[in-house]
Formats: sequence, C-alpha cells, structure tokens
Amino acid sequence: MEPTPSNVTGLRLRSHRGAWYRFDPGALCLELLPTGGPGEFARWETLHTPQALDDWARACRLRPAPQLTARTPEVAAARGLRDALWGLALARVASQPLPAAELAVVNAAAAKAPLTPALTPDGTRAWAGQPTVEQLLSTVARDAVELFTGPFADRIRMCAADDCQLVYADTSRPGRRRWCAMEHCGTLNKTRTHRTRRTTPG
Repeated sequence: MEPTPSNVTGLRLRSHRGAWYRFDPGALCLELLPTGGPGEFARWETLHTPQALDDWARACRLRPAPQLTARTPEVAAARGLRDALWGLALARVASQPLPAAELAVVNAAAAKAPLTPALTPDGTRAWAGQPTVEQLLSTVARDAVELFTGPFADRIRMCAADDCQLVYADTSRPGRRRWCAMEHCGTLNKTRTHRTRRTTPG
C-alpha cells in the first residue's frame, strides 16, 4: 500500500502477481478492509505495527493525510474496528441482517470524538489539534454509519472475480460496477474471456 496523491481517491495496492493498481472502494470505511481481517482474511494482515497504522492513515482518502503516532494498543483497536466492518460488509453483500456484535463495535467507535477539520490562515484545510488514532477510528466508524444508512447501502458488493474478495460500494451512476478495479480484475477477466473464445471450437 502506498500514499495516495491528494487529487485521487482510492488505495494503490499490489496484486499477488506483483503489479500495482488503484482500488477505489467508494468509502473511507471500506478502505480499511484491505489491511487484513478475521478468519480467511487474516493471511492478508498488514496492521502488525503502529507504523503500519500510521502508513494506512497517510494512504487513505482523508485529506490532509492525518499525521499520527500510533501506539501498540491502538493497533489492536484499529484491527477490531476493521474486523467488525468486515462483518457488516459481508452481511450486506449477502443481503443478511447486520450482526449485533459488529454493530456494537462500530457504534462504540462512532460515539467517540472524530477528527475535526480546521481552516488555516492561508486558506487550506487542516485538522484541529494533533490527530489521534481514537479520532481517526471514530471518523472511519462514522463513515460506516453514513454508508450503511445512505443511498449506496444496497450497492455494497464483492468483486465478481472468483479469486478476489475486495469489497466496494458501487457509487457509479448506472450501478453496474462488477470489479474491484478494471485495470486489475476487469482486465484479467477480459483476457480470460478472450482466450476462452479463441480456444473454444466454433
């Protein structure tokens, strides 16, 4: 995962083949999911250290990027919120009720004070005071509340590729997004389809 330019949304991820691509999940809260997760998602875990959490904060869509100095217990809190978000997202993907335990985690984080925007003398945006991890997680949780109660709540989907489990909110106007990223799974699918057509007897 690398820092995102200020005029671009989404994360720059690296595939298992080593290729970089941009994944825009459509919401801040969903940007936390590619850092790992519970169960089968644990093999993708990247939030092993406070520095990893600081790096994610700089790479996410928040602008300006929060400059944090996370502590080890706060990493566990971030992973706990992320795992709860996975539970909510997977329930929505499957059109099932949102699980109570995960809801409690997200709501508890959202109840804390979030990051507070401020205006600087030169007219640029900043964060009031020194941003904290607790404020960051509250901001992420509040974004989840907005997503799961907003107009795109029924458009939370998993990439259609068989070997990809990235989750996104389809914010496109037609609502027909199928892939985590066209430059990644979308292109791979087109390539596979083209090869199948060439090898299938007419």
